[in-house]
Amino acid sequence: MNEAVELARELIRIDSVGGGEAAVAGPLARRLSEAGFAVRTHEYAPGRTGLVARWGTGEPVTLTGHLDTVPLGGQAWRHEPHAAEIDGDRLYGRGSSDMKAGVAALVTAAERHVRRTGPKVALELVLTVGEETGCEGAIGMVAEGLVSRSRALLVAEPTANRVLLGHKGALWLEATTRGTTAHGSMPHLGDNAIYKLARLIGVIEKFDPGVPEHPWLGPSTVNVGTVRGGINVNSVPDLAAVTIDLRTVADQDHGRLRERLQAALGGEATLGVLVDLPAIWTDPDDPLVRALVEAGAGAPGDRPAASYFTDASILAPACGGAPTVVCGPGEPEQAHVTDEYCTVHRIEEAVEIYTAALARFA
Repeated sequence: MNEAVELARELIRIDSVGGGEAAVAGPLARRLSEAGFAVRTHEYAPGRTGLVARWGTGEPVTLTGHLDTVPLGGQAWRHEPHAAEIDGDRLYGRGSSDMKAGVAALVTAAERHVRRTGPKVALELVLTVGEETGCEGAIGMVAEGLVSRSRALLVAEPTANRVLLGHKGALWLEATTRGTTAHGSMPHLGDNAIYKLARLIGVIEKFDPGVPEHPWLGPSTVNVGTVRGGINVNSVPDLAAVTIDLRTVADQDHGRLRERLQAALGGEATLGVLVDLPAIWTDPDDPLVRALVEAGAGAPGDRPAASYFTDASILAPACGGAPTVVCGPGEPEQAHVTDEYCTVHRIEEAVEIYTAALARFA
């Protein structure tokens, strides 16, 4: 069986749901070190270790993927989530599409690139933790100066091996209202924070982000995700909060967006930032895009952007604003689902695409 498929199975068998990435990073670090890479590890928290592996001299092409996976959910799985079972052309397991197959394909392609004869481009693999919960690992790596300026950035998130030119940004905020508690039988003695919040939710629903629709990324959007408040039924609540998911387009100023929303909410709510990740967009004529398409990846087409965010929001600026492309073997619609799978042939195909694209880049 293809070595990348076997590596993907090895990684899927390691449970890294919401943590424990050190167990995934360990074998990858040893493997890359044996292939000639200089490996540095980054411990975000105990048991949560990512790595940066560098080979060659000069500005590299940066290859990136994350090692964490999302929880399994409440529904029963037909295929045991960490057995890495293959049924026909499908490799099942949590993280198969999102994104241990992509990590396996990147590592295998990097090893092949180092072994090949002829011109070679320098490589830097950045394998992160905590991507699913706001790119915490990537933020820590950048803060410690572990990520190099690079010629290009390739993110192996699931795209079914189609080239995507970027993704929307995410600005997650929490709006909090405060009041005064009192007994529920005497509400006139209190100040109900939930009533205040309820009025503001309608304002959020109608909020205009204030930027035109991007020709490829689409409109900037707003959504209320959660609402919480109160401690018991017979008390006037003195605290309530709502989380707000703003998805942004290229060049949209998050600071200005937050100011606009605060002005719309007025003085009854305070805004706190939960996640702040800018949008990513790359010119379709960029050399990395052309190299991947010529190597066999699917062209961007009519929907050339990912619907999800990636570590590129953090890594691309750290790489010096490097052109960034998302292209990986996973199936986008399989991310986070029960009985998640990746097709075997796409994993093998991804290795060939990456290897050929790196050779063209060199």
